[in-house]
Amino acid sequence: MISERDAAPQYVLPLVVRIEKAEPPARTDALETAARAVLAMLGDERSTGDGTWAEPVRAWQDGRIRKVVRRARGAEWRRAGALPGVTVTGHRAEVRVYPPVPLDGWPKELAKLQVSGTDLDDPEPVPPAPDDGTPVLWLNPALEMSAGKAMAQAGHGAHLAWLGLSPADRAAWHAAGFPLAVRTATPDAWPTLATAGLPVVRDAGFTEIAPGSPTVASDHPALRR
Repeated sequence: MISERDAAPQYVLPLVVRIEKAEPPARTDALETAARAVLAMLGDERSTGDGTWAEPVRAWQDGRIRKVVRRARGAEWRRAGALPGVTVTGHRAEVRVYPPVPLDGWPKELAKLQVSGTDLDDPEPVPPAPDDGTPVLWLNPALEMSAGKAMAQAGHGAHLAWLGLSPADRAAWHAAGFPLAVRTATPDAWPTLATAGLPVVRDAGFTEIAPGSPTVASDHPALRR
């Protein structure tokens, strides 16, 4: 039986990460920047009320809140930057997020960009521990994901955290610039995180991993109060 959510018109949130050959961003930097880009779209005044993006954002959130990350460099990135959206920067990473579009309605400037091949590495094997009080998006250590897939999952984890917060906590997070960290949980810690009552992303299984796989646990301090 098709659910009401699946029967609704389906939209997708496009994200484009800048990956120049000579200076690609670090993997964790790209994941964190993608997560903040999703939050920037959700918190943008154009996405709420009578804003110019409010209607597609509502239609997107009424469905499966899909997110797809594509990559661009050089002239591709400049063309992508000319479309309405928001660019979020990390340490070196740059991610541009756009208002949701129908699954088959991507702008031609974005439709031609590649999804696969988004492979990034961290300069250190293990990123440093997050500062105390920082919201953390914990990745499932049992899953292997490309950087592009992990970016989409981190964005989804940030989205679920946003939905679980009160308006006051959302406003405070927004005002602070959406600080967050993305880290891979240890095998010992993951079962507790996944069953602690925190929002957990379960992948739809369209790419790379099996349907229903838990990918991210969203650990925002306000969600533990």
